[in-house]
Amino acid sequence: MLSDTEMHVAQALRQAKRVTVLSGAGISAESGLPTFRDPLTGYWSKFRPEDLATPIAFRRNPELVWRWYCERRAAARAAKPNPGHLAITKLQSIVPAVTIVTQNVDGLHQSASSTNVIELHGSIHATRCFDRDHVMELNPEEDSPDRHPACPLCGSLARPGVVWFGEMLPEEALARSISAANECDVMLVVGTSGIVQPAASLGSRALSHGAVVAVVNPDPRSVMTGGVFLEGPAGSMLPRLIDAAWPDSK
Repeated sequence: MLSDTEMHVAQALRQAKRVTVLSGAGISAESGLPTFRDPLTGYWSKFRPEDLATPIAFRRNPELVWRWYCERRAAARAAKPNPGHLAITKLQSIVPAVTIVTQNVDGLHQSASSTNVIELHGSIHATRCFDRDHVMELNPEEDSPDRHPACPLCGSLARPGVVWFGEMLPEEALARSISAANECDVMLVVGTSGIVQPAASLGSRALSHGAVVAVVNPDPRSVMTGGVFLEGPAGSMLPRLIDAAWPDSK
């Protein structure tokens, strides 16, 4: 039995022409990937993510940072999309326009065959040089913590194509995300808090023009002022919503 709030969101989805999904670390955690809030383990337990994911950290010890990201890339490649990712892909097959704005860098939305994915924080599978941002090709078979490649154009060391602490979000991705928030009929905020940036500002934009904003999260502290809150993991809540909105699609 669905709650009244769940039915409200399901009805809004059924009537929507444009839906924006804003996803964060919580949905990837359901696929076994740790979040930045989780303590590091093993060799990395003596570090904080903030000590490894900054330009200053890379300048200080590029080999250490590269090794950490090699392990993170390997984990992302091994991870599989969960029912939450697959439900979003299904939503894209039903609603005319669904834009995914993700704060995640793991590529799991694409692995679930989703399209129109805006990667606000970049991609861990992309590589560019540190000094001049030249795009570099990194063969997964050659991705090793013992081999830190250099840019063939300028000789600068490779870095992951992600947004580090202290760096600006990519302008084009941010502009597209704002447009998606401004134009949607429904926004689903999935696996990220509705009170931190950029979720808060994008959610506020959607609310300001009358969109239904639903926060899907197992943490009740993630509620967004003006939005509705659906307590539960994405892997169970999103399939429930879509099955309720389109019962014939089961």
